[in-house]
Amino acid sequence: MRLVDTHTHTWGSDTAELPWPEPVLPPGWEGPYTAHDLIEDMDAASVEEAVTVTTPMYGRGVRANEYTMRSVEAYPDRLWGVGLMDFYGDPDEVRAALRRVVGHERMLGVRLHACLEYEEHSTDLDRTADWILDDELEPVWTEASRQEATVFIFPKAEQLSMVATLAERHPDVQLIVDHMAFPDETTSPDAAPWTDFETVAESDNVAVKMSSLPRSSEEDWPYEDLWGYVRNLADWFGTDRLLLGSDYPWMDDWATYEQCLSWIEEVPFLSARDYSYLSHRTFDAILRD
Repeated sequence: MRLVDTHTHTWGSDTAELPWPEPVLPPGWEGPYTAHDLIEDMDAASVEEAVTVTTPMYGRGVRANEYTMRSVEAYPDRLWGVGLMDFYGDPDEVRAALRRVVGHERMLGVRLHACLEYEEHSTDLDRTADWILDDELEPVWTEASRQEATVFIFPKAEQLSMVATLAERHPDVQLIVDHMAFPDETTSPDAAPWTDFETVAESDNVAVKMSSLPRSSEEDWPYEDLWGYVRNLADWFGTDRLLLGSDYPWMDDWATYEQCLSWIEEVPFLSARDYSYLSHRTFDAILRD
């Protein structure tokens, strides 16, 4: 069956032409993970296509997405991109920045790191940061609607109510929540605030990535301690609004690339139809068409 990995990262070497102003790397990682490296891993794991998400290491300026765009151009039949941008500033410049990102036909949208303070790309999470609700971001939403661009949001559970608010405010903008809002030792699939996902699911313009599971799990593959989260999301959203992603190579410290995706084959309550939506049909319907 066709397999699309909806969340990966690639970056090149630290060079004078494309330097790393903010070298945010996976644990234990020192060098690049190039588009060619990703394609080799995809081939080994029988992954047909993948989405590469710009890393914060390149900042948010005009050239932030240069390597991502070079990657999708190098492999136009295999890779798609998601970019970063400056969300604050002169409204005309903000709108232009978004157009610059999604002007490339294989760039799907932009990412909001909701769980970080806007100016920080550290590993220290801010579970209650509310800048994504700022009225100053209105040019982002209006231009995303105009360009039919997807906005990818990376929140923690405490911010899911904010995602619900955004979905209601901007029903014509497709939102995708990354990494199931990153469940951890502070959350339960059957208790608030993570169960705020049920309210989020009431808005048809929201989908969720089932990604980065090895980092959230306290067990080895196939990460059975997270299946309660998977079951609830499947019940609330339907699998036609769920996507499968690896978050590789950020997972390199926890799992192989293949393990980041193959866990889904072991979940007993997901049918072959469910697997087809998670593996490619949701991507095709929401992001590709």
